[in-house]
Amino acid sequence: MNRNSIVVVALAAMIAAGAWYHFSGAGSGAAQGPAAGRPAGLREVPVMIAHPKLKEFAQEVEALGTVRAKESVDITAKVADRVAAIHFEEGKQVKKGDVLVELDNEEARADLAAAEAAERDSRSLYKRSQELFQTKALSEAQLDQLEATMLANQARVAAARSRVNDRVIRAPFGGRVGLRNVSLGSLVSPGGVITTLDDLSTVKLDFAVPELFLSSLQPGLTVEARSSAYPNTVFKGRVDSIDTRVDPTTRAIVVRALADNRDARLRPGMFMTLQLVRKAGKALMLPESAIVPEDSKHFVFVVADGRALKREIVIGRRRPGEVEILEGATEADVVVIDGTLNLHDGTAVAARNDLAAQAKS
Repeated sequence: MNRNSIVVVALAAMIAAGAWYHFSGAGSGAAQGPAAGRPAGLREVPVMIAHPKLKEFAQEVEALGTVRAKESVDITAKVADRVAAIHFEEGKQVKKGDVLVELDNEEARADLAAAEAAERDSRSLYKRSQELFQTKALSEAQLDQLEATMLANQARVAAARSRVNDRVIRAPFGGRVGLRNVSLGSLVSPGGVITTLDDLSTVKLDFAVPELFLSSLQPGLTVEARSSAYPNTVFKGRVDSIDTRVDPTTRAIVVRALADNRDARLRPGMFMTLQLVRKAGKALMLPESAIVPEDSKHFVFVVADGRALKREIVIGRRRPGEVEILEGATEADVVVIDGTLNLHDGTAVAARNDLAAQAKS
């Protein structure tokens, strides 16, 4: 037997041995115990589950607002003239009717004196004419003309007195004056700002709220405001009025609250962050991690019979770590709150937490 024949015989022997091993079951799972031949089960995905819970949830709305004075006005002159006297100090409180500035009024006073003299003369002449009319020495037409002259002179007196008063600028309401923009001898013009006047005893807090909350807005709701100028202070106020129109661009409505400011810490124009506290109530809540967003919709995985079933829900308000559930889930549902990334509709799951212990807590 040559060398090639020996190799062929050896290969044949090896093939025969392999065939015997295969058909005898020595190398298969058929002889490895009672589980041999049973198809393997699907792999269960470990998840954490929880029930949605009813919790206290104060209906709060956060917004950005601006401080405005209760009353605010720019002090200006009605006529052009020179400043004769200044009776206020910058930043000081004034009362309603206090004289702030006097303008030069010599010419106006002279005009008033002339008008008053003419009015006295015409009134005296009218009285004497009434006596003559009684004796028929004066006609009724002449008497009427004298009366008209007297009335015209009285009107001139009123106009001259008004021009004098226009040169005395008074505070229209009580408040705090701002910086002075004029000096003695300055020529002021109508519309030129002499100073500002703000009533800061109470301030207005104007802020915009989405129209979604319109149905629950009403005067009297509590507002908490904060400013970066006073980081550790909360300014409390109450809603005073609500605008009659919704902005068609932002779909928001302006709300005005009033806050006490007798300490004068809040100034007009300040930027505030506000929290509108509406009535408190119960809300069905789930952890944010349970929510699966897809486009504009939201879903959760509800566990039933060992499988995760995908269900669409409607969410409401949010707070750190939690979301309000409006539709799609109840307190009785078992919802996956961790592990949703590995799930599809119908995936077999294995819960990792103890719902009984969670219910006790």
